[in-house]
Amino acid sequence: MTRHCLRRGAWHPAPPRSPADPTDFHHGLLGARARAWCRVDLAGGTLDIWPLGLLHPGARTVNLAIDLTVEVRLTRSTTYAVRQDGQEVEAGAVEGLLDRPHTALIGLALAALGVPPVAVEVRSASPRGGGLGASSALAVALLAAGEALLGRPPSTPEHRAAVARDLEARLMGLPTGRQDHFPALLGGALEIRHEPGGEQVRRLEIDLEALGNSLVVAYTGESHFSAGNNWRIVRRRLDGEPKVTRALDGVRDAAAELLEALETADLAAVGRQMSREWSWRRQLADGVSTPRVEELLAAATETGAWGGKACGAGGGGCLALLCPPDRRLAVVDRLTAASAEPLPARPAADPLLVEPIPGAP
Repeated sequence: MTRHCLRRGAWHPAPPRSPADPTDFHHGLLGARARAWCRVDLAGGTLDIWPLGLLHPGARTVNLAIDLTVEVRLTRSTTYAVRQDGQEVEAGAVEGLLDRPHTALIGLALAALGVPPVAVEVRSASPRGGGLGASSALAVALLAAGEALLGRPPSTPEHRAAVARDLEARLMGLPTGRQDHFPALLGGALEIRHEPGGEQVRRLEIDLEALGNSLVVAYTGESHFSAGNNWRIVRRRLDGEPKVTRALDGVRDAAAELLEALETADLAAVGRQMSREWSWRRQLADGVSTPRVEELLAAATETGAWGGKACGAGGGGCLALLCPPDRRLAVVDRLTAASAEPLPARPAADPLLVEPIPGAP
């Protein structure tokens, strides 16, 4: 299996462009579309936020692309017009998108590429605040579709991941990680090692079909705000708090053991390590866990799940669980009875999809 060392690439914002210049768009294209995946993090999240992984040698994140999509469609327009979640916003300049929370990330991505006025249509299969990396998937899909529409050579995955992370950090004014971008770009199950000089990303050669037969992803009904939890954890770790340091060591060690179990197809052990990782993760900060999350995790394990955890930074959002295949439906029924929303999510093997939309020049 090949290991790739991915390092942050240099990024120089495009110079200002005239919205009226038709040569800004690639000749003959009406638009471009891109589809990226959401993800579940099996173990080792939060360590992808620089410099946390460097402070815990051997740190890695193990995650999985799932077939809940974020789809972006860009088409030529005379104004910047965004349609998503049943809402429509129109602005004469890209700055008009930046002061609206619903469209700010879109505006930042378009401005970074220097995209002239376009109509943007966004569709996401993830619940808002679900902890499935949907905003990161949106960022990389926007960058990919924008490059295609402008007729530029596609950037490397590591470059797109770096730009998307930096745009999200600029938007929130807080540090962000990079683990979400790689499943959106590459698909499959991934090991992301956090090493000096940049991430090393390895695609895992595992049976995704078998993993999907045991996987349950369910929305708790509680939306979360990951950046707030993450900033508290980063600050406390940089201050050297022993409790947070021990907990992050526990998260690191659980991720290492989960990886071994995953590569030997011991899914029961993978589920147990997910629960072990969660037992450390919920100690990182108040609000990472909630009574609702603990209630649903307990209900799932009582019904036969091997183990599970909240996705992303916790505080609500979605749960990821592994179950014996013959208990999966019973776990889904139990979660449904507890007013959670099981999602139709299975592992996704394909990489980011980018397609041009032909049209008149």
